[in-house]
Amino acid sequence: MHIAILTFEGYNELDSLIALGVLGRIKSDDWRVTIATPSPKVTSMNGVVVEQMSTLEEACAADAVVVGSGIATREVTEDPAIMNVLRGLDPSRQLIAAQCSGALVLARLGLLKDVPACTDLTSKPWVVAAGVEVLDQPFYAKDNIATAGGCLASHYLAGWIIARLAGHEAAEGALHYVAPVGEKEEYIERAWRNITPYLPAPAPALA
Repeated sequence: MHIAILTFEGYNELDSLIALGVLGRIKSDDWRVTIATPSPKVTSMNGVVVEQMSTLEEACAADAVVVGSGIATREVTEDPAIMNVLRGLDPSRQLIAAQCSGALVLARLGLLKDVPACTDLTSKPWVVAAGVEVLDQPFYAKDNIATAGGCLASHYLAGWIIARLAGHEAAEGALHYVAPVGEKEEYIERAWRNITPYLPAPAPALA
């Protein structure tokens, strides 16, 4: 499994790196999590430089993609070189999740037609202007597309992806690891309360 976190110039560290940390808790030879960038290096909104682990083209072939957020997302959506590559994203064959202003990228790609979204309060007007209904909640998913609003909702996206690709137990283990000591049960309960309604129903047991 390859999970790619799209990370652009001016990225928000919390959005990309919390997802990376939670998703990286799965320790398996066939589980790979990468920061996918349009250039060899990108610099965050606070000056943190990360190097490219995978390309945007490789991300379009990944099993799951997280579209990160940042202060230059509108510029990203106006960059033909980037958007033309991202048109290779396909929810019929991969999970696609967007964090905060990443929802604007999905909207501009036409992936949120008739699908409401979650985003942060700053990005909300842009996403609404793109014709998408914005929900007043931290997480929402429909089929293979998920969105989260607020930096600290990024673990919901990560938990949803792990649950879909590796199962409930693996997701709970990853969330338990990162949850604050003394609050782990409360933290996990809240996470499942947000994620569970958007997971596929379990297959009925055979008679």
